[in-house]
Amino acid sequence: MDFKKLFLKGIDFEDFLEQADENSRKKIEDIYGKINFNDKLVERINEINKKVKVLVFAESWCPDCIAAVPVLIKMAKTSGVIDYAILPKEGNEELLENYKYDGKPRIPTFIFLDENYRELGNYVEIPAKIKEIYEKGMQADYIVARRNYRNGLYSDMIAEEFLNIIEGR
Repeated sequence: MDFKKLFLKGIDFEDFLEQADENSRKKIEDIYGKINFNDKLVERINEINKKVKVLVFAESWCPDCIAAVPVLIKMAKTSGVIDYAILPKEGNEELLENYKYDGKPRIPTFIFLDENYRELGNYVEIPAKIKEIYEKGMQADYIVARRNYRNGLYSDMIAEEFLNIIEGR
């Protein structure tokens, strides 16, 4: 997969918002506005000492994208060393075959790359903690966790997973 070529085809957050319907745009902006990383995360974000590129496959109508994309954008604005490009899932399904969760390509999919476009790691759809609840079959807990995630209550958790990928943890 030619990550550089894909990255150059991507759009920025402003264009992503512009393509969104009014309801989705409002939800994305609301979640973005509520993100207030804890001091420890801000310190980790500011300590990133290398250029990082993130290829994001997302759709503005997707509740999981609405929750996670603003976290990356806030991190990028905080750090100054994270660059990103957003691509739609539609038309790129084949590229997402290597990034499945529960047997299917999912969005959002974040592919973290170094400055030479080599993959550092990826994040697919939901945080690991929510995946663990799902895999344990705890349906009621999963529904509550998923609702909280989609309402923007796990921004720190998402940022921490992103940082773990960037830091190679």
